[in-house]
Amino acid sequence: MTDSDDSTGKMSDGLQVELFHPESDREPGDTNIQALGFDIHPVVFPVALVLVVLFIVLTVFFRTVAQALGWTMVVTQQTARENGWEVLRQVQDGVVVHQTAGDAYTVIFNFIGANFGWFYLLAVNIFIATLLFFAFSKYGKIRIGGVGAEKEFSDFAWMAMLFSAGMGIGLMFFSVSEPLYYFQSVPGFFSAEGGTGAAASAAMAQTFFHWGFHPWAIYGLVGLGLAFFSFNRGLPLTFRSIFWPLLGERIYGWPGHVIDLVTVFATLFGLATSLGLGVAQVNTGLSYVGGDLLGLVSIPTNTFVQILLIAGITGIATLSVAAGLDGGVKRLSTLNLYLMFALLGFLLIVGPTVYILGAWVEGLGAYFGSIIELAFFRGTLAEGGSTVTAWTVFYWGWWIAWSPFVGMFIARISKGRTVREFVLGVLVLPAMFSTIWLATFGGSALYNSLVGNGAALATYNDVGQTVAMFAMLEQFPLGALSGILATILVVTFFVTSSDSGSLVVDHLTSGGKHDVPKVQRVFWAIIEGVVAATLLWGGGLGALQTAVITTGLPFAVILCLMCYTVYLGLSHEYQILESEEFRDRIAKISEQEDVDVVTSGDEMVTDIREESESSPSD
Repeated sequence: MTDSDDSTGKMSDGLQVELFHPESDREPGDTNIQALGFDIHPVVFPVALVLVVLFIVLTVFFRTVAQALGWTMVVTQQTARENGWEVLRQVQDGVVVHQTAGDAYTVIFNFIGANFGWFYLLAVNIFIATLLFFAFSKYGKIRIGGVGAEKEFSDFAWMAMLFSAGMGIGLMFFSVSEPLYYFQSVPGFFSAEGGTGAAASAAMAQTFFHWGFHPWAIYGLVGLGLAFFSFNRGLPLTFRSIFWPLLGERIYGWPGHVIDLVTVFATLFGLATSLGLGVAQVNTGLSYVGGDLLGLVSIPTNTFVQILLIAGITGIATLSVAAGLDGGVKRLSTLNLYLMFALLGFLLIVGPTVYILGAWVEGLGAYFGSIIELAFFRGTLAEGGSTVTAWTVFYWGWWIAWSPFVGMFIARISKGRTVREFVLGVLVLPAMFSTIWLATFGGSALYNSLVGNGAALATYNDVGQTVAMFAMLEQFPLGALSGILATILVVTFFVTSSDSGSLVVDHLTSGGKHDVPKVQRVFWAIIEGVVAATLLWGGGLGALQTAVITTGLPFAVILCLMCYTVYLGLSHEYQILESEEFRDRIAKISEQEDVDVVTSGDEMVTDIREESESSPSD
């Protein structure tokens, strides 16, 4: 960097601070307690820790008491398998299992889905409309970080990190099982007979809908709000900062503490759901590939093994998060992307290539043709409400619960990009890549069901959704090799998700500081593993799903308010950028510092560039 480049950067930073930052003496983490290698917020950190410990104790206590008293219930084998419940004995048309905390979670899940499903659907549509408005309106020209901000990461590294944090484990888990489910039980929105080509088309469209633009709109909205108020306003990188236009200095009081505490819980439980799904698939992958395909060793698939896997993988994640954003998270995220491309390319070559491409195009056509109706379909006036509750409402709750985690992480890595560039990057590219991935893996499974021997579907029905990916890969050449690669990919996604989550919780519990001590990052990485293991042990996958949809409900309300606060922030920034005062200040700086403000017609100021050449500094 040249001396002049450095002075120009300082000049633009000073301009941003003077004209755009709120008049406040508060700094991120200015009341923190620093001891034992920690740098913690005096309220958010201890209260969050106490509540997490209380939740773990209650979950363990309920399971222990239920087993001691011999509480049992009769369920179907499929329900027991999917929830990871302990089977006691076989009965007619089902099995007897222990009653656990998972039973209470199931009641809560059904209640929220039945009574608030409409609100989830409406809220997410509001989010996507708001984000598109920000991108394509006059506010799309605003640069995150201010007029002189530069990109911290390359476009490729940025895309790799946001995608790995966003939904990597979920895509691995559901990319085969979800289309197969819809292939047999066609969503009520579509008029098709199960097991037919029309059912396969409907399955692709419904799956694309769940993994397409809507989830990334949620992430993008939260990420944009956090990035703007942190980098453009100099406020703490926590969720409370988004509400500065409404709360002002009160974001540093109890209203802000409550917002950040809810965010911590949404992040932990949203992440625990993904980790629980991921470790279940790792367990199945090791058992299926190692035992059934290679005949080397038979690894049992149960909760105890999955908890051991969580402990081992959390250990790896701890080492990675200790290395920091550049040293660990960035490298693993890039590795993830390469492994995804390798597995994707392999199946495209050895699988039914023409069929996959045709399924992708046809699926996109069905998705785009019905996206508006799908987005608002609740199933109240027609059949299909159960599918919406079990799948769409769960997904929307999952994405909303994940939004503080993914949004904050995206915000942390997105400085220097315009609002329009940010929205298009976050919304379009990952969503379209998801459809290609789903068409390749889900389409291959549907091909095997319609044209092949149907083994993938049969195995899915017999064993469950965790084995669907591996059963599908087995039907094509080098199935054992691709199964091993898929298992490794789930592990690396597990690690990067834990890494990203740890960094986000660190920001929340350190008063919004961008850099936190290593020991604090390690601490939260371990806590995340403990929460995931506790939920699995206490109630299985059903407990994970209920935890995430429950924490997502209050966040949906908060995000609706956030649409308005982000609008207020962008509007205020635009007014200043278009004001005579701003132009006069730029002109004065240009005369004093010999710099040229780069503009294009009526475009607002987006960069400040050195006009005269200067020699490199020593």
